[in-house]
This record gives sequence, structure tokens and C-alpha cells, in this order.
Amino acid sequence: MRYIFAAALVALATPAIADPVNIRPDTASVTVQTEDGPAEISRIQDNANELSGEWARTSRPCPNFCIQPMTPAPGVTTIGEIELLEFLETGSATVIDSRVRPDYEGGTIPGAISMPYNEMSTRLGELGCEPDFEGFECPADVKPVALFCNGPWCGQSVASTDVV
Repeated sequence: MRYIFAAALVALATPAIADPVNIRPDTASVTVQTEDGPAEISRIQDNANELSGEWARTSRPCPNFCIQPMTPAPGVTTIGEIELLEFLETGSATVIDSRVRPDYEGGTIPGAISMPYNEMSTRLGELGCEPDFEGFECPADVKPVALFCNGPWCGQSVASTDVV
């Protein structure tokens, strides 16, 4: 009886092994080819991890931090994390960080290229688009573009769609 009791105490004192934190039930990570070589994207495996600092704030004054519409402009399709990871993994779309350069330099999604929203109108030629009278004409064979910025309150990607 003492042995069973001691084993129970050891079991209670040992932390439970946490379930893995996957991207999807069958996907723990995604490997993206970048200019610097392969980069692995995964979730933090600490189930008790919490955000802290500036990006953990849930409330900021509006404007400038108003929630943006899910469909920022006609013809623009909103995607989620899974679709963005598939674009990065397969290379089937150009992923653009539309934040200002200092934000990009502070850290970005591996495989994303920097094209700040305030430079977009002069840099669309880099994507194979040509200027025309109403903005830019992009040929059908140009890869789709996925823009991202600082989250649902950020208007930088929305501003970029006005150019395209």
C-alpha cells in the first residue's frame, strides 16, 4: 500500500506532457525557401506561453488603430494563416510585407519581400505589372500577391490595394 501511495505522489509531482501545438492536426511546421536558405515556421511548443509587450495590447485608440474591413476592396480576397503558409511553402504566390521598412527589419514572415504600402505605386513593376491610365495592368501570368501588415487594425495592406 505504501508503494502505491508513493507512486501516486510521484505522478502528481511530475508535470503532464503537453500536447504538441501544431499548425493543423497533421502539420507541425512548414518549411519555406528564402534567399538565406530554408526557414521553418512553427508554433511555440509551450502550451502556457503568453504574449507580452506592445503586440499583446488589445486596445488602441481609433483612429489610427480602427478595425479594417475583411474585404478591403472589390476583387481582393482575404486569406487566413493556412492559405498564407501554403503560398509560402509552394511558392504559388508572392508574399509581400506591406509594413514600413523599420517594421520589416524588426522581423517578418520568412519568405516575404518588403514592399511598403507607401512605395507600392512605384514598385509594382517588380511584380511584372505595367503602368496604364488607371493605375497598373498586371498580366494574367503574374503570380497572385498576398499582402500583410500589422493585423486587423492596420490599414497598410488596405492602402496597398488602392494602388493595384
